[in-house]
Amino acid sequence: MGAEKQNSRSLAFPPPLILRTGRYIPTLIFLGLAVNLILPQLASVEESLQVIKTMVLWAVLLAALAQIIRYMGSGYLLHSIVANVNQKLSVFRGALITLAAASIGLLAGGPLGNGAATYRWVRKLGVNAEASGLAGTLPTLFNNTILVVLGVAGIVQLLAAQELSSAQCFAFLLILAGLFLGLAAVSWGKHHREGFTAAVVREAAFFSRTLRRPYTPHTTEIAVRQMFAALDVLESGGWKRPALGAVLTTGFDMLTLYFFFIAAGNQVSPSVLLVGYGLPLLFGRLAFLLPGGVGIVESTMAALYTGLGVPGPIAVVVILSYRIFSFWIPTFIGFPLAAYLQRK
Repeated sequence: MGAEKQNSRSLAFPPPLILRTGRYIPTLIFLGLAVNLILPQLASVEESLQVIKTMVLWAVLLAALAQIIRYMGSGYLLHSIVANVNQKLSVFRGALITLAAASIGLLAGGPLGNGAATYRWVRKLGVNAEASGLAGTLPTLFNNTILVVLGVAGIVQLLAAQELSSAQCFAFLLILAGLFLGLAAVSWGKHHREGFTAAVVREAAFFSRTLRRPYTPHTTEIAVRQMFAALDVLESGGWKRPALGAVLTTGFDMLTLYFFFIAAGNQVSPSVLLVGYGLPLLFGRLAFLLPGGVGIVESTMAALYTGLGVPGPIAVVVILSYRIFSFWIPTFIGFPLAAYLQRK
Protein backbone atom coordinates (compact mmCIF):
# COMPACT_ATOMS: atom_id res chain seq x y z
CA MET A 1 0.00 0.00 0.00
CA GLY A 2 2.83 2.37 0.90
CA ALA A 3 4.59 1.58 -2.40
CA GLU A 4 1.42 2.34 -4.35
CA LYS A 5 1.09 5.74 -2.66
CA GLN A 6 4.73 6.47 -3.41
CA ASN A 7 4.26 5.53 -7.07
CA SER A 8 1.19 7.72 -7.26
CA ARG A 9 3.06 10.70 -5.84
CA SER A 10 5.98 10.15 -8.22
CA LEU A 11 3.83 9.96 -11.32
CA ALA A 12 1.31 12.67 -10.51
CA PHE A 13 2.34 16.24 -11.12
CA PRO A 14 1.63 18.67 -8.27
CA PRO A 15 -1.44 20.91 -8.47
CA PRO A 16 0.57 24.12 -9.14
CA LEU A 17 1.80 22.65 -12.45
CA ILE A 18 -1.21 23.99 -14.33
CA LEU A 19 -0.29 27.45 -13.08
CA ARG A 20 3.38 26.99 -13.92
CA THR A 21 2.57 25.98 -17.49
CA GLY A 22 1.08 29.45 -17.98
CA ARG A 23 4.53 30.93 -18.49
CA TYR A 24 5.08 28.63 -21.48
CA ILE A 25 1.81 29.47 -23.22
CA PRO A 26 3.09 32.76 -24.72
CA THR A 27 6.00 30.84 -26.28
CA LEU A 28 3.61 28.30 -27.77
CA ILE A 29 1.41 31.09 -29.14
CA PHE A 30 4.45 32.88 -30.57
CA LEU A 31 5.58 29.73 -32.38
CA GLY A 32 2.11 29.22 -33.77
CA LEU A 33 1.83 32.80 -35.00
CA ALA A 34 5.28 32.57 -36.60
CA VAL A 35 4.30 29.44 -38.52
CA ASN A 36 0.95 30.87 -39.55
CA LEU A 37 2.61 34.06 -40.79
CA ILE A 38 5.59 32.49 -42.54
CA LEU A 39 3.95 29.46 -44.20
CA PRO A 40 1.51 31.52 -46.32
CA GLN A 41 4.52 33.17 -47.95
CA LEU A 42 4.75 30.03 -50.07
CA ALA A 43 1.76 31.42 -51.93
CA SER A 44 0.42 34.90 -52.44
CA VAL A 45 -2.00 36.23 -49.85
CA GLU A 46 -4.57 36.94 -52.57
CA GLU A 47 -4.51 33.36 -53.82
CA SER A 48 -4.81 31.95 -50.31
CA LEU A 49 -7.73 34.24 -49.51
CA GLN A 50 -9.42 33.14 -52.71
CA VAL A 51 -9.11 29.50 -51.69
CA ILE A 52 -10.60 30.31 -48.27
CA LYS A 53 -13.56 32.14 -49.85
CA THR A 54 -14.40 29.20 -52.09
CA MET A 55 -14.09 26.47 -49.44
CA VAL A 56 -17.13 24.18 -49.20
CA LEU A 57 -18.87 24.58 -45.85
CA TRP A 58 -20.22 21.04 -45.57
CA ALA A 59 -16.72 19.59 -45.99
CA VAL A 60 -15.38 21.88 -43.24
CA LEU A 61 -18.20 20.70 -40.94
CA LEU A 62 -17.32 17.09 -41.74
CA ALA A 63 -13.70 17.86 -40.84
CA ALA A 64 -14.88 19.16 -37.45
CA LEU A 65 -17.02 16.04 -36.95
CA ALA A 66 -14.05 13.82 -37.83
CA GLN A 67 -12.03 15.52 -35.07
CA ILE A 68 -14.79 14.89 -32.53
CA ILE A 69 -14.87 11.21 -33.50
CA ARG A 70 -11.08 11.15 -33.32
CA TYR A 71 -11.16 12.08 -29.65
CA MET A 72 -13.92 9.61 -28.96
CA GLY A 73 -11.58 7.04 -30.49
CA SER A 74 -8.91 8.20 -28.03
CA GLY A 75 -11.44 7.79 -25.23
CA TYR A 76 -12.19 4.28 -26.43
CA LEU A 77 -8.46 3.58 -26.43
CA LEU A 78 -8.22 4.47 -22.72
CA HIS A 79 -11.48 2.65 -21.98
CA SER A 80 -10.25 -0.57 -23.61
CA ILE A 81 -6.85 -0.40 -21.89
CA VAL A 82 -8.29 -0.26 -18.36
CA ALA A 83 -10.89 -2.88 -19.32
CA ASN A 84 -8.02 -5.32 -19.95
CA VAL A 85 -7.44 -5.45 -16.19
CA ASN A 86 -11.14 -5.47 -15.27
CA GLN A 87 -11.43 -1.74 -14.50
CA LYS A 88 -14.00 0.75 -15.78
CA LEU A 89 -13.57 4.11 -17.49
CA SER A 90 -16.21 5.62 -19.77
CA VAL A 91 -15.30 6.54 -23.34
CA PHE A 92 -16.41 10.14 -22.75
CA ARG A 93 -14.23 10.59 -19.67
CA GLY A 94 -11.36 8.97 -21.53
CA ALA A 95 -11.74 11.55 -24.31
CA LEU A 96 -11.72 14.43 -21.79
CA ILE A 97 -8.59 13.06 -20.10
CA THR A 98 -6.86 12.64 -23.47
CA LEU A 99 -7.58 16.26 -24.42
CA ALA A 100 -6.42 17.65 -21.08
CA ALA A 101 -3.30 15.46 -20.78
CA ALA A 102 -2.18 16.30 -24.32
CA SER A 103 -2.27 20.02 -23.50
CA ILE A 104 -0.30 19.51 -20.28
CA GLY A 105 2.22 17.28 -22.07
CA LEU A 106 2.94 20.00 -24.62
CA LEU A 107 4.30 22.32 -21.95
CA ALA A 108 5.45 19.96 -19.21
CA GLY A 109 7.55 16.94 -20.07
CA GLY A 110 6.15 15.87 -23.44
CA PRO A 111 5.05 12.19 -23.46
CA LEU A 112 6.15 11.78 -19.83
CA GLY A 113 4.05 14.75 -18.72
CA ASN A 114 1.13 13.46 -20.77
CA GLY A 115 1.45 10.01 -19.22
CA ALA A 116 1.77 11.38 -15.68
CA ALA A 117 -1.33 13.55 -16.11
CA THR A 118 -3.29 10.62 -17.58
CA TYR A 119 -2.22 8.39 -14.68
CA ARG A 120 -3.29 10.94 -12.07
CA TRP A 121 -6.71 11.67 -13.54
CA VAL A 122 -7.56 8.04 -14.33
CA ARG A 123 -6.47 7.11 -10.80
CA LYS A 124 -8.69 9.81 -9.29
CA LEU A 125 -11.68 8.20 -11.01
CA GLY A 126 -11.22 5.07 -8.89
CA VAL A 127 -9.22 2.98 -11.36
CA ASN A 128 -6.51 0.91 -9.68
CA ALA A 129 -2.79 1.74 -9.95
CA GLU A 130 -2.01 -1.04 -12.45
CA ALA A 131 -4.68 0.02 -14.94
CA SER A 132 -3.86 3.72 -14.45
CA GLY A 133 -0.21 2.99 -15.19
CA LEU A 134 -1.17 1.21 -18.40
CA ALA A 135 -3.45 4.11 -19.35
CA GLY A 136 -0.52 6.49 -18.95
CA THR A 137 1.83 4.34 -21.04
CA LEU A 138 0.04 2.41 -23.78
CA PRO A 139 -1.75 5.18 -25.75
CA THR A 140 1.55 6.78 -26.76
CA LEU A 141 2.91 3.37 -27.75
CA PHE A 142 -0.09 2.51 -29.93
CA ASN A 143 -0.39 5.93 -31.58
CA ASN A 144 3.33 6.19 -32.31
CA THR A 145 3.41 2.66 -33.73
CA ILE A 146 0.71 3.59 -36.23
CA LEU A 147 2.59 6.77 -37.19
CA VAL A 148 5.76 4.74 -37.76
CA VAL A 149 3.85 2.34 -40.03
CA LEU A 150 2.34 5.26 -41.98
CA GLY A 151 5.73 6.97 -42.14
CA VAL A 152 7.44 3.88 -43.55
CA ALA A 153 4.63 3.49 -46.10
CA GLY A 154 5.10 7.14 -47.09
CA ILE A 155 8.86 6.71 -47.53
CA VAL A 156 8.33 3.63 -49.71
CA GLN A 157 5.90 5.56 -51.94
CA LEU A 158 8.27 8.52 -52.23
CA LEU A 159 11.17 6.22 -53.12
CA ALA A 160 9.05 4.46 -55.74
CA ALA A 161 8.07 7.80 -57.26
CA GLN A 162 11.68 9.06 -57.00
CA GLU A 163 10.49 12.15 -55.17
CA LEU A 164 13.22 12.06 -52.51
CA SER A 165 16.56 13.80 -52.81
CA SER A 166 19.67 11.99 -51.56
CA ALA A 167 19.78 14.17 -48.43
CA GLN A 168 16.10 13.56 -47.64
CA CYS A 169 16.47 9.82 -48.23
CA PHE A 170 19.48 9.70 -45.89
CA ALA A 171 17.63 11.67 -43.19
CA PHE A 172 14.54 9.45 -43.38
CA LEU A 173 16.60 6.25 -43.28
CA LEU A 174 18.54 7.61 -40.31
CA ILE A 175 15.31 8.25 -38.42
CA LEU A 176 13.98 4.79 -39.23
CA ALA A 177 17.27 3.23 -38.13
CA GLY A 178 16.97 5.06 -34.82
CA LEU A 179 13.42 3.81 -34.35
CA PHE A 180 14.35 0.22 -35.10
CA LEU A 181 17.35 0.43 -32.77
CA GLY A 182 14.99 1.66 -30.06
CA LEU A 183 12.66 -1.28 -30.67
CA ALA A 184 15.62 -3.66 -30.56
CA ALA A 185 16.77 -2.13 -27.26
CA VAL A 186 13.32 -2.55 -25.72
CA SER A 187 13.13 -6.14 -26.99
CA TRP A 188 16.50 -6.88 -25.36
CA GLY A 189 15.48 -5.05 -22.20
CA LYS A 190 12.34 -7.15 -21.83
CA HIS A 191 14.57 -10.16 -21.16
CA HIS A 192 17.20 -8.18 -19.18
CA ARG A 193 15.03 -5.81 -17.20
CA GLU A 194 17.45 -4.87 -14.44
CA GLY A 195 20.25 -4.09 -16.89
CA PHE A 196 17.92 -2.11 -19.15
CA THR A 197 16.56 -0.10 -16.21
CA ALA A 198 20.06 0.70 -14.98
CA ALA A 199 21.09 1.85 -18.47
CA VAL A 200 18.03 4.10 -18.82
CA VAL A 201 18.67 5.63 -15.39
CA ARG A 202 22.29 6.38 -16.36
CA GLU A 203 21.20 8.03 -19.61
CA ALA A 204 18.50 10.07 -17.90
CA ALA A 205 20.96 11.19 -15.22
CA PHE A 206 23.45 12.23 -17.92
CA PHE A 207 20.89 14.37 -19.75
CA SER A 208 19.73 15.92 -16.49
CA ARG A 209 23.32 16.88 -15.62
CA THR A 210 23.80 18.27 -19.12
CA LEU A 211 20.65 20.38 -18.80
CA ARG A 212 21.54 21.23 -15.16
CA ARG A 213 18.25 19.93 -13.84
CA PRO A 214 17.59 17.94 -10.66
CA TYR A 215 17.07 14.23 -11.21
CA THR A 216 15.30 11.49 -9.25
CA PRO A 217 16.06 7.94 -10.45
CA HIS A 218 12.92 6.59 -8.77
CA THR A 219 10.66 8.30 -11.33
CA THR A 220 12.57 6.75 -14.24
CA GLU A 221 12.47 3.32 -12.63
CA ILE A 222 8.68 3.55 -12.27
CA ALA A 223 8.30 4.61 -15.91
CA VAL A 224 10.40 1.65 -17.10
CA ARG A 225 8.43 -0.78 -14.92
CA GLN A 226 5.19 0.56 -16.36
CA MET A 227 6.52 0.12 -19.90
CA PHE A 228 7.34 -3.53 -19.22
CA ALA A 229 3.97 -4.05 -17.53
CA ALA A 230 2.33 -2.64 -20.67
CA LEU A 231 4.33 -5.02 -22.87
CA ASP A 232 3.28 -7.94 -20.66
CA VAL A 233 -0.38 -7.00 -21.15
CA LEU A 234 0.10 -6.82 -24.92
CA GLU A 235 1.73 -10.24 -25.00
CA SER A 236 -1.23 -11.73 -23.16
CA GLY A 237 -3.53 -10.67 -26.03
CA GLY A 238 -4.79 -7.37 -24.64
CA TRP A 239 -3.78 -5.38 -27.72
CA LYS A 240 -6.73 -5.85 -30.09
CA ARG A 241 -9.29 -3.38 -28.71
CA PRO A 242 -6.69 -0.70 -27.86
CA ALA A 243 -5.28 -1.10 -31.37
CA LEU A 244 -8.77 -0.46 -32.75
CA GLY A 245 -8.98 2.71 -30.64
CA ALA A 246 -5.61 3.90 -31.98
CA VAL A 247 -6.69 3.16 -35.57
CA LEU A 248 -9.88 5.19 -35.04
CA THR A 249 -7.86 8.05 -33.55
CA THR A 250 -5.37 8.23 -36.40
CA GLY A 251 -7.87 7.35 -39.13
CA PHE A 252 -10.31 10.16 -38.29
CA ASP A 253 -7.46 12.62 -37.86
CA MET A 254 -6.32 11.77 -41.38
CA LEU A 255 -9.92 12.07 -42.54
CA THR A 256 -9.97 15.63 -41.15
CA LEU A 257 -7.11 16.54 -43.50
CA TYR A 258 -8.86 14.80 -46.40
CA PHE A 259 -12.08 16.76 -45.86
CA PHE A 260 -10.11 20.01 -45.96
CA PHE A 261 -8.70 19.03 -49.33
CA ILE A 262 -12.27 18.44 -50.53
CA ALA A 263 -13.36 21.78 -49.04
CA ALA A 264 -10.56 23.53 -50.95
CA GLY A 265 -11.64 21.92 -54.22
CA ASN A 266 -8.54 19.72 -54.60
CA GLN A 267 -9.45 16.15 -53.71
CA VAL A 268 -6.29 14.04 -53.44
CA SER A 269 -5.77 10.32 -53.80
CA PRO A 270 -5.36 8.14 -50.70
CA SER A 271 -1.69 7.58 -51.56
CA VAL A 272 -0.94 11.30 -51.77
CA LEU A 273 -2.88 11.92 -48.55
CA LEU A 274 -0.90 9.19 -46.78
CA VAL A 275 2.52 10.45 -47.89
CA GLY A 276 1.85 13.99 -46.68
CA TYR A 277 0.25 12.91 -43.40
CA GLY A 278 2.38 10.25 -41.73
CA LEU A 279 5.91 11.58 -42.19
CA PRO A 280 5.33 15.16 -40.97
CA LEU A 281 3.51 14.01 -37.83
CA LEU A 282 6.23 11.45 -37.15
CA PHE A 283 8.87 14.18 -37.46
CA GLY A 284 6.79 16.36 -35.16
CA ARG A 285 6.81 13.64 -32.49
CA LEU A 286 10.56 13.22 -32.81
CA ALA A 287 11.20 16.98 -32.55
CA PHE A 288 10.40 16.88 -28.83
CA LEU A 289 11.97 20.30 -28.18
CA LEU A 290 9.19 21.96 -30.19
CA PRO A 291 5.74 21.64 -28.56
CA GLY A 292 3.46 19.64 -30.82
CA GLY A 293 6.08 19.76 -33.58
CA VAL A 294 5.01 23.34 -34.35
CA GLY A 295 6.78 24.44 -37.51
CA ILE A 296 8.11 20.97 -38.33
CA VAL A 297 4.71 19.47 -39.16
CA GLU A 298 3.48 22.42 -41.21
CA SER A 299 6.65 22.97 -43.23
CA THR A 300 7.17 19.27 -43.96
CA MET A 301 3.54 18.83 -45.02
CA ALA A 302 3.79 21.85 -47.31
CA ALA A 303 6.99 20.58 -48.93
CA LEU A 304 5.58 17.08 -49.49
CA TYR A 305 2.18 18.11 -50.85
CA THR A 306 3.49 20.81 -53.18
CA GLY A 307 6.15 18.34 -54.36
CA LEU A 308 3.36 15.87 -55.16
CA GLY A 309 1.52 18.41 -57.32
CA VAL A 310 -0.85 20.17 -54.92
CA PRO A 311 -0.97 23.91 -55.77
CA GLY A 312 0.82 26.07 -53.21
CA PRO A 313 -2.16 28.22 -52.11
CA ILE A 314 -4.37 25.16 -51.62
CA ALA A 315 -1.65 23.28 -49.70
CA VAL A 316 -1.10 26.25 -47.37
CA VAL A 317 -4.80 26.77 -46.60
CA VAL A 318 -5.48 23.06 -46.14
CA ILE A 319 -2.49 22.51 -43.83
CA LEU A 320 -3.18 25.54 -41.64
CA SER A 321 -6.90 24.67 -41.43
CA TYR A 322 -6.08 21.08 -40.49
CA ARG A 323 -3.63 22.18 -37.78
CA ILE A 324 -6.13 24.65 -36.34
CA PHE A 325 -8.75 21.91 -36.03
CA SER A 326 -6.46 19.04 -34.98
CA PHE A 327 -3.90 20.86 -32.80
CA TRP A 328 -4.69 24.44 -31.79
CA ILE A 329 -8.38 24.14 -30.90
CA PRO A 330 -7.91 20.86 -28.91
CA THR A 331 -4.86 22.37 -27.16
CA PHE A 332 -6.70 25.42 -25.89
CA ILE A 333 -9.76 23.36 -24.97
CA GLY A 334 -7.45 21.03 -23.04
CA PHE A 335 -6.15 23.67 -20.61
CA PRO A 336 -9.50 24.49 -18.95
CA LEU A 337 -10.31 20.78 -18.96
CA ALA A 338 -7.03 20.15 -17.11
CA ALA A 339 -7.96 22.74 -14.51
CA TYR A 340 -11.39 21.11 -14.13
CA LEU A 341 -9.95 17.61 -13.76
CA GLN A 342 -7.33 18.85 -11.30
CA ARG A 343 -9.98 20.42 -9.06
CA LYS A 344 -12.37 17.50 -9.40
